[in-house]
Amino acid sequence: IGFGNGAALRFAAQQDPSRDYIGIEVHAPGVGRLLNALDEDGSTHVRLYHHDAVEVLEHEIADGALDEVRIYFPDPWHKKRHNKRRLIQPAFAQLVVRKLRDGGRLHAATDWADYAEQMWDVLDATPGLVNRAGPRGHVERPAWRPQTHFETRGQKLGHGVWDLVYDRDSEIGN
Repeated sequence: IGFGNGAALRFAAQQDPSRDYIGIEVHAPGVGRLLNALDEDGSTHVRLYHHDAVEVLEHEIADGALDEVRIYFPDPWHKKRHNKRRLIQPAFAQLVVRKLRDGGRLHAATDWADYAEQMWDVLDATPGLVNRAGPRGHVERPAWRPQTHFETRGQKLGHGVWDLVYDRDSEIGN
């Protein structure tokens, strides 16, 4: 979700062509860039939506259909008055839980400390999600996630990076 220029999604598709991938992005140039790259690669196992992620999840994806949801460096809306615009909110987390299969994975990464705090507040409190690193925990960047453009930019600014990985567990919620 929010694949930006598409490098991370392209990397994933190249690493495991046996899996199908869905990308959702509102920024048209990024969608176009990734479409061109996928065409160059001959990839036929990636589908893209140039639309709002919440609407796509609500209306296009069946409940329990996703193995994984990846959200890398979503817009931090770093001004306090704009925090309500952040993607990771309780209603969105509940929607993701519905769309993940049991045992599925949510992986979110940010370079903004206060957004990581908000993600923990929301995701640790969401029934059906279990943080792999324990409450308020994060993991080192997994091999499946390449370094992204926004991550590189954040590190140049002295930001830390938090990778939050959650498993979908139907035993603890719906």
